[in-house]
Amino acid sequence: MPVVKIKEGETFESAMRRFKKQCEKAGILSEIRKREHYEKPSVKIKRKRMAARKRALKKQKKLMS
Repeated sequence: MPVVKIKEGETFESAMRRFKKQCEKAGILSEIRKREHYEKPSVKIKRKRMAARKRALKKQKKLMS
């Protein structure tokens, strides 16, 4: 869990910005979006296969160039 201690003389906005950056770095927002709705195991497998195919095509394009 990201923790931000407010420094003396620091504005709330800058502390909030640091907190958001730490949350993004920890991957909290992406995890929340992923768990927001239930995903059937078959759909999860299909999504992972599509991502793997996309990575393979991207890698193949890079090697061809």
